[in-house]
Amino acid sequence: MFAELQHVSKYYEQPRSSGRNLILDDISLSIPETGSIAIVGPSGSGKSTLLHILGTLDVPTAGKVLLDDREVTTMNGADLARLRNRFIGYIFQLHYLLPQLTVLENVLLPVLPRKEKFIVKAAKEHAENLIIRVGLKEQIYHRPGQLSVGEQQRVAVVRALINQPKLLLADEPTGSLDTENAAMLGQLLYEINREQKTALVVVTHSIELAGRMDSIYRLGSRKLQMIKEI
Repeated sequence: MFAELQHVSKYYEQPRSSGRNLILDDISLSIPETGSIAIVGPSGSGKSTLLHILGTLDVPTAGKVLLDDREVTTMNGADLARLRNRFIGYIFQLHYLLPQLTVLENVLLPVLPRKEKFIVKAAKEHAENLIIRVGLKEQIYHRPGQLSVGEQQRVAVVRALINQPKLLLADEPTGSLDTENAAMLGQLLYEINREQKTALVVVTHSIELAGRMDSIYRLGSRKLQMIKEI
């Protein structure tokens, strides 16, 4: 297993009372190195919180998070930042592309902390190949404002892949897309999971997108339950 949650719980203190707002309750989840998982459930059930904990953007109140056999809940901020940059790619519902940068420049943003010239050169070649792979060869020097919403989201996918992560996390990646572009992006994520052997976890309301994954889990009443496995 590349990633694992062990008995993770998350709550927030309620400042005006002595109570707690429990979001996740004793959640365990194992993610195979090349597997794909969908997490579904009603709005406000804690799906994004679970994804953020898995991606080290948030910390659990109790339990452990393991990535590549390392317990990340004990790491300091600098070590976590390095681990995220090296091992994890993120795709969100909104693309968060910088409007003043070209497609290629946006894709290369995660590589900027690296100073080695050979790494930057290799990343540029990798970025160009990925941009062509997602059908945006002609738009490589366009800025986000010159792209359709579906094209912008494909750029966000490429940016998430630029460091060749072992774990790809997608939070409602098709939520802002029409039916045609949502289907195209879902197929792209499916193919990337197979071709690049990247573990994939998708939080989604889309039954079609969830159905492409190896396993589907439902988060509700603060508990996680598997509802489909191939």
